[in-house]
Amino acid sequence: MKYYLLSLLAMVLLMTGCATQPGGRGVRESAPGKIISTNALRVRTTAYTGCKNALGARLSHSGVISAASDWSQFPVGTRFKIRENGEQYIIDDYGSALVGTRTIDLCMPNNRAMRAWGVRHVEIDVLEWGSPRRSMEILAPRERSHYVRRMLTSLRKQTQGIPEKFHRVRL
Repeated sequence: MKYYLLSLLAMVLLMTGCATQPGGRGVRESAPGKIISTNALRVRTTAYTGCKNALGARLSHSGVISAASDWSQFPVGTRFKIRENGEQYIIDDYGSALVGTRTIDLCMPNNRAMRAWGVRHVEIDVLEWGSPRRSMEILAPRERSHYVRRMLTSLRKQTQGIPEKFHRVRL
């Protein structure tokens, strides 16, 4: 019974540990008189171009599009949809200018598209949260960089006390 309660507590902490994760479904007021569902977040977006992401793979410009963020805010693997245009994105990159912000950098196919996007505040629906642990695994060898250290420090605080593996408990 003791292990069951500990496992349950760890799972609850895992699900609520990140301050950016929304609570349950429902409604909340995003601006005076404007109601949106609680699975939506209002974020600042910018745009960038490039060839490879932080994982060493090619950036995606179609289908599920690549995006960059502070991985302590939106961990690697986080999938979301922008309500304005219906496009789906996945966080597979990060950038020094994004650390400490709630900004998501959207990958664009060329400079013209990047300039056309500019800076926009949009509502996103988080479809699936990424993994803070996977983010830490990728970032750990790059810890010499000051902005990577900031992300790692925040990720370590978020995951403190959460077991690395969960074991099945017999009832």
